[in-house]
Amino acid sequence: MFNLTGFQRDLLYAISSQSKPSGQEIKEVLERDVEEVRHGRLYPNLDTLVDQEYVEKGQLDRRTNYYEITEKGEKLLRERREWENDRVEFFS
Repeated sequence: MFNLTGFQRDLLYAISSQSKPSGQEIKEVLERDVEEVRHGRLYPNLDTLVDQEYVEKGQLDRRTNYYEITEKGEKLLRERREWENDRVEFFS
């Protein structure tokens, strides 16, 4: 969980919120919710997540890849959420 950057965790959340999104669709989600994302930042970080087996990469057509979160990636997000919940308290 701590070996990923915040951006890489954001990518996992964006991927998990969709069904086999393309890189462009992931980019659009992040730009709508977070900030502008450059291709030079997006694809190397997606490749890192694939290399670490948090995400699977497949091919939609000759020019377009899709990304899908793996069980390992889902487990990481669950553990992260539990870790955050254990450390953050909201007072009403």
